[in-house]
Amino acid sequence: MSKLLTLSESLQQLATRRWSDLQQLADFAPQWADEQHDIQRVFALSDFIFEHCIKAPQVLNQLLTDVKANNPLPDYATLLRHKIAEVTNEVELHRCLRQFRHQHMMCIAWRDLLNLQNIETSLQQVSLLANQLIIQASDWLYAKLAERFGTPQGEFGPQPLLIIGMGKLGGAELNFSSDIDLIFTFPAQGETQGGRQSIEHQQFFTKLAQALIQALHQFTVEGQVFRVDMRLRPLGDSGPLVLHFDAFEDYYQEQGREWERYALLKGRILNSADPYTEILQGILKPFVYRRYLDFSAIESLRNMKALIQQEVRRRGLVNNIKLGQGGIREAEFIVQSLQLIRGGREPSLQVHSLLQAVAQLTELQVIPEKEAKQLLSSYLWLRKVEHCLQQFNDKQTQLLPDNEQDQSRLIAVLGYTTYADFLTSLQGYTDYIHSQFLLLIGEEKSDEVEAPSHELQAAIDLWQLQLDEAECQALLKPWLEAEQALKFKEILLEFNTRLSSSRIGQRGFNTLNSLMPLLIVNVLATPESNAVERLQRVLRVFNAILGRTAYLELLLANQGALKQLVSLCNASPWVTEQLARFPLLLDELINPATLYHPTELREYPSELRRALLRVEEQDLELQMETLRQFKLSQQLKIAAADIADALPIMKVSDHLTYLAEAIVGYVVDIAWQQIAEKHGEPTCTTAGPRSIVEKSFAVLGFGKLGGLELGYGSDLDLVFVHSCDGNQLSNGPKPIESSAFYFKLAQRIIHIFTTKTGLGLLYEVDMRLRPAGQSGLLVCHFNGFATYQHNEAWTWEHQALCRARFINGDKALQQNFMALRLEILSRQRDVNELRTQVVEMREKMRRHLAKGTTEHFDLKQDAGGIADIEFIVQFLTLTYCHQAHALATWTDNVRVLESLIDTGFIDPQAAVDLKTAYLMYRNHNHRLTLQNSGSALFNPELKKHQQNVKTIWQHIMQ
Repeated sequence: MSKLLTLSESLQQLATRRWSDLQQLADFAPQWADEQHDIQRVFALSDFIFEHCIKAPQVLNQLLTDVKANNPLPDYATLLRHKIAEVTNEVELHRCLRQFRHQHMMCIAWRDLLNLQNIETSLQQVSLLANQLIIQASDWLYAKLAERFGTPQGEFGPQPLLIIGMGKLGGAELNFSSDIDLIFTFPAQGETQGGRQSIEHQQFFTKLAQALIQALHQFTVEGQVFRVDMRLRPLGDSGPLVLHFDAFEDYYQEQGREWERYALLKGRILNSADPYTEILQGILKPFVYRRYLDFSAIESLRNMKALIQQEVRRRGLVNNIKLGQGGIREAEFIVQSLQLIRGGREPSLQVHSLLQAVAQLTELQVIPEKEAKQLLSSYLWLRKVEHCLQQFNDKQTQLLPDNEQDQSRLIAVLGYTTYADFLTSLQGYTDYIHSQFLLLIGEEKSDEVEAPSHELQAAIDLWQLQLDEAECQALLKPWLEAEQALKFKEILLEFNTRLSSSRIGQRGFNTLNSLMPLLIVNVLATPESNAVERLQRVLRVFNAILGRTAYLELLLANQGALKQLVSLCNASPWVTEQLARFPLLLDELINPATLYHPTELREYPSELRRALLRVEEQDLELQMETLRQFKLSQQLKIAAADIADALPIMKVSDHLTYLAEAIVGYVVDIAWQQIAEKHGEPTCTTAGPRSIVEKSFAVLGFGKLGGLELGYGSDLDLVFVHSCDGNQLSNGPKPIESSAFYFKLAQRIIHIFTTKTGLGLLYEVDMRLRPAGQSGLLVCHFNGFATYQHNEAWTWEHQALCRARFINGDKALQQNFMALRLEILSRQRDVNELRTQVVEMREKMRRHLAKGTTEHFDLKQDAGGIADIEFIVQFLTLTYCHQAHALATWTDNVRVLESLIDTGFIDPQAAVDLKTAYLMYRNHNHRLTLQNSGSALFNPELKKHQQNVKTIWQHIMQ
């Protein structure tokens, strides 16, 4: 029987057309006719193979030869070594690597698609091939660098760049079209020896790492070898590209996270170089494996599971065989957690391969043999599906196809008659994996609302029955007055009526019918404030999620989350609005322990890094969405803690400011990577080597960001500077002058911040405080910035400098900026002239911006408000800083006031009054934001503080 008969009719037609295309080629080889059936079948199944063969027919000859050789484990090392021996420059190296990769990946795909080998062999082949491509590229580049700079020498001779393969590469189970996660390290610092120019080891290995990434990652006319992901290295994108052993060890001992233990469990040193390999393993193993039975790994697993579930809900990944329920990731987690729990006491479990780990767990009787076999068969079946999906077009995907052609391809390779039969098998395999996963993590039951049965029954009746006014009032009498009861029922009726025109399906409707009585119980169980208004707020959120059944089910399955939803909506219209606009925030309500405890201030960068690790570096759209999701979820936690009075006012602003700083850092990194990928990096004439983490660029924060006083919804006042001397061309495929590079970088940063996505803006950005304001350059050289501050800046711009702070960028620029700021602030001024200029500016602002009335106080702009306090502090700083440089130490008003007391330049009682008023005003501002209110009603306390500030203003400023 022809092998084509196992293809669908449409695939048979495609096979025929593609065979005809092959026959039209001038160099059609007659011997191909002997292999016609296999060629046609493979061409129908894989666009990847067909396109390469039709573009270069000689490839098909070699491919058929390789397939016929029937060698399950080719000697890639020798084959590639012979090819690379002919390479003389990096352009040739790039071409050689890509051609070699494509040739052998096509052979693997050919054998897989015709089922000539099992999936275990395929995984091993792809991993071995990747190993050699990485190692031999590194070796060639190392030798070229050593010719110029000499060799890094160490205690045991020449030092290697040790390459740690992470993830499936580390486990030697790499999928067909995969990115590769790498970490680079080298033994010790020093200087190279024996070359024309000696450089530090750090610089040598950074150059090598950069060149290696480019050799593998860069797109050329031949395509790409592998997408390279370096985000698993210490400190992620914000950390050095390469670390020496001592720094490597310090990081994992002092800062290593629990998720990094999971990641490093698969970390395998690809280019073993004893005794350095042994030293490196001695650093990593104590971090990954504990000497005791480590059941804390289970809690970490629960946390990671929650993050994945959140991502699946947010991105709609229900058909994702990797991240979906019972998918590849859950199978991996099962095995990895058992390795982490017992690996410290059972060295046989300290293996990188999942297949080997399962074998060892079975031998140790940690997993019963029958369950191990079923887990392994389910896992390998999913890996086979994954390989098929990726071999169709050499694309990294784990999503089940939504088009008929790829569905037909999938069932043809896997041997199913219909796609429905395939889905049935898929369900069986994933159900088994998920059941084992739940058993392992001991899934706890959701927190249930404790309500007497008569209360819940009353809520059911209220939702489901047609009640007249008297019945409604009687039913709600224990909780509401008669008029309020009728209003409450009216709101429920309006909501119920709206359901008929909503996008809710039957599954969602059934979920909602179960959920609504529980919501009513929770709304009525909160005695304070207005139950009617509380219901309206929560139903606003419900209206937003009616078409998204997953969120309704989340609230039904996690009734603790429902309780938190009611509580937060009751406390804040602003939080209600956030939850209604961005329903993904509902995930944050599941765990009250984390909801009311914001991230530690110094942990925001690492938490953001963790969130972005799950995003492809090339996927700008998803990066932008992830940044926004991170900001929204962290901001919700801060607001929840604020509402619960768990954070004092200054801590609220600290959290909002540190959150923004972390985001700024990652936005700069993302923008830099995108511009550099197209244009290369600027080649500056600045003396001395430039580290990989240095960009000759800095972000300066002004206003509330600079003063560590951000509020909810604050914009970011930013100024960009660079220190790249000269205007040479960048070193990339489309070189541009350095000034153009930094201009594009600034544009891209602003674009990432201000583009409206489904999750809104990241932050509003205000660039008007840059030199010359809106008419000035978007980014200027630091020398130009300094010249402007010295010679052209107005007094109000020096006032702004009082609150300016270095936010992100190069250390050298940070030191230069701090020195410049001190120099400007400590300049001796004519006090009377300064006072006049400050007062005139303040009066101008008050005339144009103050919005207060006899009943309402504009906390910011009215006389005696926040701006008056800020101007007093700035005036005193500019007046006395030449006598006391300590006044330039801080950028926030509270600590500057304390410094003014310490230096004797303000009456202590006046400073206390200003500080007390300032903190109260800011607290009111936060509260007004959370209540969606613009100004404060006057009360005796506000009147008192306003009068105190006015009096001090008169004394100091007039």
